[in-house]
Amino acid sequence: MTQSPIGVAVIGAGMAGRAHCAGYRTAPTLFDPPLPPIRHAAVIDADEAVAKDAAARYGYERHGTDWRELLTADDVQAVSVVVANHLHGEIVEALLDAGKHLLCEKPIAASIDDARAMIAAAEKHPDLATGTAFVYRRQPAVAAIRDLLRDELGEVSHFNGRYWCDYARSTETPMAWRYKGGPGTGALADIGSHLIDLAEFLCGPMDSVSGATFTTKVTERAVPLGTTYGHARAELSDVREPVENDDVATFTAHFESGAVGTFSISRIAPGHANSLAFDLMAEHGAAKWDMDRPAEFSVIRKLRDDGLDGYNQVLAGPAHPYVKGGLPMDFPGVSFGVGDLFGYQCRAFLEQVAGIEGLPPVATFEDGLRDLTIIDAVTRSAAADGASVSLA
Repeated sequence: MTQSPIGVAVIGAGMAGRAHCAGYRTAPTLFDPPLPPIRHAAVIDADEAVAKDAAARYGYERHGTDWRELLTADDVQAVSVVVANHLHGEIVEALLDAGKHLLCEKPIAASIDDARAMIAAAEKHPDLATGTAFVYRRQPAVAAIRDLLRDELGEVSHFNGRYWCDYARSTETPMAWRYKGGPGTGALADIGSHLIDLAEFLCGPMDSVSGATFTTKVTERAVPLGTTYGHARAELSDVREPVENDDVATFTAHFESGAVGTFSISRIAPGHANSLAFDLMAEHGAAKWDMDRPAEFSVIRKLRDDGLDGYNQVLAGPAHPYVKGGLPMDFPGVSFGVGDLFGYQCRAFLEQVAGIEGLPPVATFEDGLRDLTIIDAVTRSAAADGASVSLA
């Protein structure tokens, strides 16, 4: 374990980048044992105004526009990479060669080949901590359900999951990198990647996917006049460009355990700002969770066979993962949100950097490759009119 200060930097100061910036501010306040001193060194973004604002807002020492300045920055040991997917490979490989610990947002890369190259680069530096940012693994209710599956509920028979958002519903939402890249790189990769990871986190590995369908309802978008980040609106130009990827994706899956899964992903779902939810049917009971009510979940712990089976509502509290020590008021009924999960994730990553045993480690680069492999299989199923595609 090292007690030397850990300097952190974030590349990309958009919506998710700011969540990483805030997560590193929160991480030292969470859980035990104490972390080494954390130095909030730098925020990098191609737009200087965006980088400057994020650095000032979250208390980072400096800002910049070129990630390459971090290669020789002696005050930076750990970096979050939170930029467009197709930029990840070059940045990650260079920073690893410069001796930096890396946490990379999902999807880990724009292609399977790029992800494999990133893994190969990491294997050259086994002393460096690396990870993929699948933040919903840190959701207390989700982690509690995973424990219940292992300890009481038994093997899953059916996973039914959805991730519905409305950030792309309006035709006035400007063109951005999220709408480029070809089939499978839209809603499926952007938000479906989280749902896919959660499904395997809870149910174990899939062995095939089938029945995939894509649709794109907003077929072109206007180029913004200024800089945008996240899903923000902007003043629009008269230039319009075609949308190249999927607004909606659905598919089914078979798991190695024998369970089946049904998946529905949309970025144009009215009334669903950020709605991730699932139902699990298992051998000895069932569980369900909905991010619209994040601090509670429902569970059937024992099947009665007397007509009185039903769900119990459970409020996440200190008996469940991440709550005790993870909230200023770690008490049942005190809610939490996605922002808190970034604090847990940054804490886990910094523990790995420091050699501290504490939280479960962050998802690996290999987990990121696995997720891309499933996205690719779903995309191939859709291209083949829903044909089954093996993941063997």
